[in-house]
Amino acid sequence: MIRRYGLFGLVMLLALAAGLRDATDRWITSTELPSVLVETSVEMHDRNGALLRVYPVENGRTRMALRVGDVDPAFIRMLIAYEDKRFYDHSGVDLRAGLRAAVQALKHGGVVSGGSTLTMQVARLLENSGTGRWQGKLRQIRLALALERVLTKDEILTLYLVHAPYGGAVEGLRAGTLAWFGKEPGRLTLAEAALLIALPQAPETRRPDRHPRSALQARARVLQRVNAPEQARLAPVPRRMIPFPRLAPHLTDVAQRQTPTAQRVDLTLDAGLQEQIEDLAARAVQGRDARLSAAIIVADHHSGEILASVGSPAYSGADGALGFVDMTRALRSPGSTLKPFIYGLAFDQGLVHPETLINDAPTAFGRYAPQNFDGRYRGELTVRSALLQSLNIPPVVLLNELGPSRLMALLRRGGAAPVVPGGKPGLAVALGGVGMTLQDLVQLYGGIAQGGRVQPLVWRKGVIAGPPKRIMSDVAAWHLWDILADLAPPPQIGGPRRQIAYKTGTSYGHRDAWSIGFDGQHVIGVWLGRPDGTPVPGVFGGDLAAPILFEAFGRVSEKREPGPLPPDETLMVSTANLPAPLQRFRSRGAIFDLATDSPMVSFPPHGAVLRHAGAGIPLKLRSGALPLTVLVNGAPVLTGLRDRETWLPLEGIGFSRILVIDARGRSAEVEIRLQ
Repeated sequence: MIRRYGLFGLVMLLALAAGLRDATDRWITSTELPSVLVETSVEMHDRNGALLRVYPVENGRTRMALRVGDVDPAFIRMLIAYEDKRFYDHSGVDLRAGLRAAVQALKHGGVVSGGSTLTMQVARLLENSGTGRWQGKLRQIRLALALERVLTKDEILTLYLVHAPYGGAVEGLRAGTLAWFGKEPGRLTLAEAALLIALPQAPETRRPDRHPRSALQARARVLQRVNAPEQARLAPVPRRMIPFPRLAPHLTDVAQRQTPTAQRVDLTLDAGLQEQIEDLAARAVQGRDARLSAAIIVADHHSGEILASVGSPAYSGADGALGFVDMTRALRSPGSTLKPFIYGLAFDQGLVHPETLINDAPTAFGRYAPQNFDGRYRGELTVRSALLQSLNIPPVVLLNELGPSRLMALLRRGGAAPVVPGGKPGLAVALGGVGMTLQDLVQLYGGIAQGGRVQPLVWRKGVIAGPPKRIMSDVAAWHLWDILADLAPPPQIGGPRRQIAYKTGTSYGHRDAWSIGFDGQHVIGVWLGRPDGTPVPGVFGGDLAAPILFEAFGRVSEKREPGPLPPDETLMVSTANLPAPLQRFRSRGAIFDLATDSPMVSFPPHGAVLRHAGAGIPLKLRSGALPLTVLVNGAPVLTGLRDRETWLPLEGIGFSRILVIDARGRSAEVEIRLQ
């Protein structure tokens, strides 16, 4: 009888155990799992893999992607030894550790050691649940058992490494190592690893920047558990959190918008150079109008890769500077920076040669009457000199011959997107009457550096924007390099000529200051002004932007590649040895000008020496279309003159050059001396 009841009891016990097992299995299987898909920060890297910027996830947290294989194996071993030494053996709950924790709690009247496994900690992190109440602990046990059924150990470990908190808005081991030690988690010292193991248990009360003593004590317990050498315990803890890099904020914003699904984007930028150029832009506006902004682009004109891009000195809206506006992509008036392209077109069309003589004199085109920046006129001079001095009349005269639409076609062929007020280009585009971006201008100047072929600019590593587009012949491009390289460096910079070819520009009303240049490898563009378009008195491209351009070239490289060699077909002769049609520029209407006589100075004759009488000298003119303009030493003295005999006020002792220009732009010149 006893045996019969004993057998019955055993059967009932086994049945009860089986039922309990099945019920537990159903309980675990029916567990509603939280999402294990982790949202991690979008990362921007430079051409060498260095971190440029990290975008936060929800609530401004930085949580960076990580694989177990990216972590120092010693850290993994230390983490498991300290937190969950039977991690690879249990099914989510370590009964031995839990029993030990319970016994210690009863014995000491409080919690001495935790019984949570790494899987249970992952459960807590996924649901952001607390650990104090038994209901929360029961939920973690259930979720841990369920997670172990659907995930591998490495997947569970990865979730822990990505979610563990490290103080403030920093989550995950990789973000933690960067924030506290400025390094990736691939190689860690024992002291660093121990602190990073201790921090997630109490990330705010153990923060080494706020609670260094608590951090040291927690680290010491980890080191003691793993029997680390004494010297590891003597290492100091970090006293500040290292900010995550935020280099090239404007360009990285563009990259994020244009690659919305990418978790990592590799850019062509060089992080070290980018940091230097950002510092240069900040110093460029320091001590000036608080609303003054600056933008700089550095590119390799061979590949088109952008190496540095600064949209503003500070990525903020403080002091009304509108720092969030990317001024590398903003439409602005380019001032004189388009003049080289007009001359390049004129070279290719056979209108002029760099040594061709061209007249810099008052000229009107209907209602449009351009003037030089200083209000003076130089008379007849070479095209080379006209470009070097950035005179306004010669390029407008040439554009009148070429047609503004031809210049616009060149700009568009080079990949630019110029915007003309009213939609129809006029002669004013020669002097900046068109909207252009700094990026477009840098790309176009890179085309001059590349022998007339524009290589489109790119910012994403490994991307080729397309084949080069030819905008001018290699001969025209070489002539432009030869002229622009002859411009002296800014006085405050000094140094030899012919290492950097560059052009400056200032838009109407001093709203924009430009300087764009290139050497054998790089092309750099600089812009300064106010983003809202307000004039900035005293801002000139030559005075303000050019020194920054040369400093930027100094940051890129101290060595300069030699300038290009002239193509075989380049005509390199003096004015007198040019073919007759190229010796002096004549407009298309010049043949009709020959039907009437050009102006002549009857008195005083060329080379005359006159006695100074204090009231000027008589001036007698012959021929020429009225009205007439008289300049003395380049400055207009008489304008709208309709009398061929008049009195010319001359007071200066010494030589004077008298230039007479008629209504058709024809001129006569004499030189006299007063004594």
